[in-house]
Amino acid sequence: MADKPLNGHRVLALVTNYGVEQDELLVPLRRLREDGADVTVAAATAEPILTLVGDKDPGETVQPTATFDTVDPAAHQLLLIPGGTINADNLRLNDKAIGAVKAFAASGRPIAAICHGPWALVEADVLRGKTLTSYPSVRTDIRNAGAKAWVDEPVVSDAEGGYTLVTSRTPKDLDDFLGAVHHALVGP
Repeated sequence: MADKPLNGHRVLALVTNYGVEQDELLVPLRRLREDGADVTVAAATAEPILTLVGDKDPGETVQPTATFDTVDPAAHQLLLIPGGTINADNLRLNDKAIGAVKAFAASGRPIAAICHGPWALVEADVLRGKTLTSYPSVRTDIRNAGAKAWVDEPVVSDAEGGYTLVTSRTPKDLDDFLGAVHHALVGP
C-alpha cells in the first residue's frame, strides 16, 4: 500500500445518532480515510447514525465505530465536530462528549468544527481568546463564551490558547475546511 499523506494519523468524529448534517460528516470522513487517516466515528449509542440534509431531509445512515462510553479520546490526534442543528444541540448536552472536547483542548490537540458544531466548544468553555467562524446563528453564543472574534470567512484556523481550532461555516466551505484540517494534522 502506497504512503498516503495522513497515514498514521487518528481522527475522532463526535456525533449524536440523529440530525448530523450528512455532508459535514461524510465528506470529511471519506476524504480523511482516502488520505490514509484512521477515523473513529463515536456516537451516543451503537445504533445507526441517521444523517439529515439541510436539517430536514433524510440522508445516509452511518454505523458508528464507537460510542462516547467506549472511545478513548487520548488515542486520537484531532477531534472533528460536524454540525447539523439537531446533532449539535444534543451533542452539547452530553457530558461525555463535552468531556472529550475539554480533553482535546487541555492537551493541546487540534479541534475542527463546522456549522453548528462550535456549540460543543461553547458548552466546553474552550473558546476564550479564540477567533473563529460558524453558521451565523451561533455567533452570539460564541461571543458570549469569551471568543475574541467571530468572522464570516470560509475557514478560520486559530492556534491561540494552547490548541489549534479549525472552523468553517457550512458544507459549501468543506474544501477549505478539509485543507485546514489536513494542515492541523501534518503541519505546513
